[in-house]
Amino acid sequence: MVKRQNISSGSQFETAYGYSRAVKAGDTLYISGTIGMDYAAGKMPEDAVGQLRQIIKNFELPLAAAGGSLKDIVQITTYVSAPEVFKEVGPELGIIFKDVLPTNAALVVNFPVPGVLVEIAATAVIGCE
Repeated sequence: MVKRQNISSGSQFETAYGYSRAVKAGDTLYISGTIGMDYAAGKMPEDAVGQLRQIIKNFELPLAAAGGSLKDIVQITTYVSAPEVFKEVGPELGIIFKDVLPTNAALVVNFPVPGVLVEIAATAVIGCE
């Protein structure tokens, strides 16, 4: 049997909407769609690249709790508010994941939270080389 570990960031959204920030099943970690909110400060950058950088910081907690790091990410799904936003964050994703090169699907969506320009979900395989 595969062991399951739910990982919470303590975000108000997790409690309000009944989900985990991440779930580890075996060596695979599934990270929920994550926005660029600094949950401790309750603030979010206004620009897309700033939001992306905060998203990556928000990934660090569940990755560390699962015994992993950014290098273990094998797949991301990037949600943006407009095609122009992906033109801003795409090159930054290339810088962040330059040696990892996870798969990526990008979608344009309407976000239910005002001010959100980017959201990313990820899958990591802990110990992936």
